[in-house]
Amino acid sequence: MSAAPPVVEVAAAVMLREGSRQFLLAQRPEGKVYAGYWEFPGGKVEAGETVRDALIRELYEELGITVTDCSPWLTRVFTYPHATVRLNFWRVTAWSGEIGITAPLEHAAVDWQNTGKPATVKPILPANDPILKALSLPTQMAITMAEIDGVERQLERLESALTNGLRLIQIRDKTLPPAQRLWFAETVCQLARSHGALVLVNDDTDLAGRIGADGLHLSAASLGACSARPDFAWVGASCHGQDEIRHAGELGLDYALLGPVLPTPTHPEAAGLGWSGFARETIGNTLPVFALGGMKQTLLTTAQAHGAHGIALMRSW
Repeated sequence: MSAAPPVVEVAAAVMLREGSRQFLLAQRPEGKVYAGYWEFPGGKVEAGETVRDALIRELYEELGITVTDCSPWLTRVFTYPHATVRLNFWRVTAWSGEIGITAPLEHAAVDWQNTGKPATVKPILPANDPILKALSLPTQMAITMAEIDGVERQLERLESALTNGLRLIQIRDKTLPPAQRLWFAETVCQLARSHGALVLVNDDTDLAGRIGADGLHLSAASLGACSARPDFAWVGASCHGQDEIRHAGELGLDYALLGPVLPTPTHPEAAGLGWSGFARETIGNTLPVFALGGMKQTLLTTAQAHGAHGIALMRSW
């Protein structure tokens, strides 16, 4: 039996502008496999190169720009008829030079797309479908704590945060009396919908369905017992390490929360993973990962520099 062909390592750039509200797609030129298809720019990692080195080289060669700020995001393995590729997606948020001006453009065309909106170009390489959905996921998640803060105070804070741009909420508060939790969840949904925000319910499929939530968030225990993706548009899970993140990816979930990263007010004596530990546990992750534990809005850039999609906050949203 012949050995399986090696997996081709590819560096793929998710170029972002306008505060990550737009991303770039490039069209493959004539003469290449899948000519005319749209993809994220990038290319093969050569022998002796790191993914970062390959990304910077490819973007200079293909687009004529010099990357000045980039960070790892997620990884996908996809098998085409001609090859199996491991696509290492990196977020690129700053560069010098003008696309196709500083050096000749190697693609047939490029186009800026709006995150969270249907693509206006096609066809798009099939390996990129999950990436387009992941890009529409907001980078800050607010986790409710009405049990501590009080229901009315939580709703006031949520309304203010939504007005200021919050677009992702996880309803937790498992110890609220059932009737109060239902009313609170329904009210959160109404507020969120008036601002175009997503709402997820923590570990309660019945409640999520009853209020028409956008998705379900699984605890680590529920993730461990889960053998199939729950039937919601968005599903994520709390994780404590690489094995649980891998399991979430195998189930086809949309994101993971990993923590605690830093000490928290409830457990100030616990050091947490730290940023180096967070980066280590997310190597090769196939889905967006939020950093959890001790997070503040000012830590978003730090989290993303260590491979996070974004941050999840309980007190500082």
